[in-house]
Amino acid sequence: MVFSTLDVRFAARALAAGGVIAHPTESVWGLACDPFNRDAVERLLQLKNRPLAKGLILVSGDEVDFSDLLDNLTLEQRQKLADSWPGPVTWLVPHFGRVPPWVSGDHHSVALRCTDHPFTAALARAFGGAIVSTSANPAGCQPARAKYQVLRYFGDALDFVGGGTTGGRRSPSEIRDLVTGKIMRPG
Repeated sequence: MVFSTLDVRFAARALAAGGVIAHPTESVWGLACDPFNRDAVERLLQLKNRPLAKGLILVSGDEVDFSDLLDNLTLEQRQKLADSWPGPVTWLVPHFGRVPPWVSGDHHSVALRCTDHPFTAALARAFGGAIVSTSANPAGCQPARAKYQVLRYFGDALDFVGGGTTGGRRSPSEIRDLVTGKIMRPG
C-alpha cells in the first residue's frame, strides 16, 4: 500500500490542531479526530449527523496506546485481543471512566481497534496515540470506499483528506463485546 509520509505528517498536524480528517482504513474511509478534543469530536459528530450517545471507535496501530484501558483485563481477555490484533476486529472494552463521555457515549465500554492498515497505524504513531475513527459518511448513507466519495459527502468541510487507499476488505470491522463475547457487528 503506497502513501506519502508527507500525508501522514499533514494529517497528524491537522489532528493536533483540532481538525477533522478523512483517511483510509481496512475496508472504508474513516473520519478521524483527537479523542480528547471535545470540540473536534463534536464537529465530527455534526458532520456525520451522528448522536453523541452512540459512542465512537478509538483506533491505533499499537496496542500500547490502549494500555491504560487494558489494565483491568484478565489474561484470557488480553489473549482474545492479542489473537485478533492488529486487524479488522473492534472490541468493546470496559473503560472505567478513563475515556471522555464524548467518546464512549452512553456506554460503560469503549470500542478499540488495533489496525493493520499502514496509513492509519502510521497516523496514530505520528499523532502520538489513538485517534477517533468512524466511517466517512453522513448517518444513513453508505460508507465511502473511495476518496471521491468522501469529497462528495463532505466537500471542503474537512481539514485533510488523503493517505492512499483502503485495505480492500468488503465488510467493515467486526465488533465484539470483550466481556460477553457477543458479536455486535459481523465482519
